[in-house]
Amino acid sequence: MRAWLAPRPDSLFGQLRSPMFLLRSAFGQALWVVMLIVVPLGAQGFAWSWFLPTVLTIPVYLYLQAQVYIGPVRRLPWYIGGMAVLGFALWPVNSVAFGYLICAGAALSVTSSMRVWIAGVFTLALLSLPVVLWLHAPLWIMLVVLFAGILGGSSNFLYIRNLRKDAELRLSQGEVRRLATLAERERIGRDLHDLLGHTLSLVAIKSELARRLALEDPARAQREMDEVEKVARHALAEVRAAVTGMRRSDLAAELVSARLMLEASGMTFEGELPADISLPAAIEAQLALVLREAVTNIHRHARATSASVSFLLEADRFDMQISDNGCGGLAAHGNGVSGMRERVRALSGVLEIDSPPRHGTRLSVRVPLPQAAAAIESPRSVA
Repeated sequence: MRAWLAPRPDSLFGQLRSPMFLLRSAFGQALWVVMLIVVPLGAQGFAWSWFLPTVLTIPVYLYLQAQVYIGPVRRLPWYIGGMAVLGFALWPVNSVAFGYLICAGAALSVTSSMRVWIAGVFTLALLSLPVVLWLHAPLWIMLVVLFAGILGGSSNFLYIRNLRKDAELRLSQGEVRRLATLAERERIGRDLHDLLGHTLSLVAIKSELARRLALEDPARAQREMDEVEKVARHALAEVRAAVTGMRRSDLAAELVSARLMLEASGMTFEGELPADISLPAAIEAQLALVLREAVTNIHRHARATSASVSFLLEADRFDMQISDNGCGGLAAHGNGVSGMRERVRALSGVLEIDSPPRHGTRLSVRVPLPQAAAAIESPRSVA
């Protein structure tokens, strides 16, 4: 049986996966309930007439507040409505209860639509008017409900909108990588089928011929087996080349993903990938992650119109440079730079950043390579 506090997969927590922010936000919006007890206790002293209803509403509110983050997103209107009902029901005996309306408006900010959020806060403020008139409360309480709901939810709305964009970006990048990997596997499968189908047939025919000639014409049988050996070695070299192509698909897939993402955002993108190289799998995987983080920064923060990625392979090192013509000013330890620097440092490499304000950013990565790394023959453009 699922615990009632376990996040649902279709909840805000399950979709965005940013536990620290969501926990801080939920805790901040729940902490105010202390005022429900402290303010009336100081203003009018203890009385069961307000204390008991107040205490009974608190666990209900805390449950609703938790469900905003860990419950199904489709039920958000019910959670918001429940908070509003608590506020209207408690208000006649506890003047601080309009805080429930403020929290309802702030909680509504987790929706993906600013229009829905603002309209909901205005609705809560208007619904409070009859209660304000009935209780002869100050009319400025309506403005408090309105502006506190907007101000209290603004940071929530902006941050969660960025989290949603990041989640969509991760999904799109994952789909591009999956499609690129699938296409590469299909290509290699076709190449191996064409290569090994012909080669193994030839090996089988010549081996059978050599077996028949072994007693009648040993010299010719020896020549046939020599040819079988040459064919087999040639096929082995071609298989190794195909497998090398499979290993380099991570970096190639990141370039394809970068092109699709940046061009979809209205940027121009240039990228050239060296052909016929064999990077160690561990190095390529880390460089692919560095490239992904750098391109994500360009997409989210650079406000650029063009970006480029270039590579250079030398005898003992591999260089990668990512540039854009955006706003520059990239912090040395912000926007994922620390993670990129750690990945490059783990490869005994160096990450250099040139990011003057308003003059774009250039990230240069230099990584030493084993002596067995292959040389570049020619670059090819990523289409």
